Amino acid sequence: MESMKQWLGGLLAARVKKPLPILSFPSAQLLGITVRELIQDPAAQAEGMACVAARVDAAAAVSLMDLSLEAECFGAPVRVSDGEVPTVVGRVVEDEASARALRVPEVGGGRTGLAISAVRLAARRIQDRPVFAGIIGPFSLAGRLMDVTEILVACYEDPDAVRLVLEKATQFLCAYAAAFKAAGAHGVLLAEPLAGLLSPALAEEFSAPYCKRIVDAVQDGSFLVLYHNCGDQALRMLDSILSTGAAAYHFGNAVDMAQVMAQMPAGTVAMGNLDPAGQFRNGTPESVREATLELMRACGKYPNFVPSSGCDIPPLADWANIDAFFAAVQEYYRSL
Repeated sequence: MESMKQWLGGLLAARVKKPLPILSFPSAQLLGITVRELIQDPAAQAEGMACVAARVDAAAAVSLMDLSLEAECFGAPVRVSDGEVPTVVGRVVEDEASARALRVPEVGGGRTGLAISAVRLAARRIQDRPVFAGIIGPFSLAGRLMDVTEILVACYEDPDAVRLVLEKATQFLCAYAAAFKAAGAHGVLLAEPLAGLLSPALAEEFSAPYCKRIVDAVQDGSFLVLYHNCGDQALRMLDSILSTGAAAYHFGNAVDMAQVMAQMPAGTVAMGNLDPAGQFRNGTPESVREATLELMRACGKYPNFVPSSGCDIPPLADWANIDAFFAAVQEYYRSL
């Protein structure tokens, strides 16, 4: 694999951009297994990534975006089902005292060891594109440990407790990202969706500096951090998002991607943002085609735009819709 700095430069320079959707859980359909089975089997996860890479000409391969995994490692209870992404269903931090008592787990505990093994296997097998590991962002992890609603209140009423949990979450995530780097990944996709619910001022205080610490800990010429924020306030907090120093940025469908591109520095890659639920999961090949072409007409003129899904594509998304997305991107470039 070429250096990741060269890969990113090539992505920026290419006239025809290969899409980079967050495409991981639909691999279960290609393997004929359930999500429940997929999340417990690193060999199946690697096989699924290889199957996806064989089917679509994406710019990179992405491991499972399971944003319950890190919280589960900290002791949070998780609900697992056959057809949906696992979700956290209970908090482990209720106040400052429990925040102080919270233990930072060893990387490899819970299912984190399975995820690292899966990426190690995938990186050996997939040789024609980079392999990115999916990890959660620090504020989003803290929110799963404290409860999503409670942490938003605590940012005002108990900020010291929030900072305590953020410190421990960031310590763990730095080590977790480093473990993926050691396993052969070419980078991580750092998903910080909960930060999108914060005001710009709170995001600058409780999210961006902690994300930057992760970037600073692992990013170099051979390993990149791609930052993801799917909140509807992402455009208003763009300055703090860019302050993380990530190599590239990924946005959800809650924002107008054309407005994002108009404010994105010219040499910085930005990705997004076809609706995962509305189009990939519940649309039709024709509606996906039309929505993708509309996205490309609005954003394809920007040399630093890379087409993607707005967030993680749901496990039961119709593969005909996924194929239609890639076909529509190709159709757009052929029309130029």
